Amino acid sequence: MDRILGLDPGTRRIGVAVSDALQITAQPRPALDASAPDVVERIGALAAEVEAERIVVGLPIGLDGTEGAAAATAREFAGRVAEETGLPVDLQDERFSTATAERLLVEAGLRRQRRRRVRDGVAAAIILQAYLDGRR
Repeated sequence: MDRILGLDPGTRRIGVAVSDALQITAQPRPALDASAPDVVERIGALAAEVEAERIVVGLPIGLDGTEGAAAATAREFAGRVAEETGLPVDLQDERFSTATAERLLVEAGLRRQRRRRVRDGVAAAIILQAYLDGRR
């Protein structure tokens, strides 16, 4: 089996996670700069590097189950990623992923500066892990 790449798109950074080859667990990777003009190309290169068979993009859905402007932006981003990589892209509900990541990092005793550097990758891993768990 090939790996699955997980993305948590944000306005400043894009959290990144990758599954193991058996698609059981998700591991965070360093975040990408969302404002970089070549960010979608970098995602394509990363997908090729890890031999991803598909990509999962976090979809921000409101607490009431509705999709707002952020969800529309995530859907547009997912479309660009699919076009660039030629891989299937699935959307995964990302409610509370960043808050959960922050809570886990605080509980782990990470200082604020270190949390800021790794939070997006951990949030992407939470999204990807939910996707992997849902497939079983």
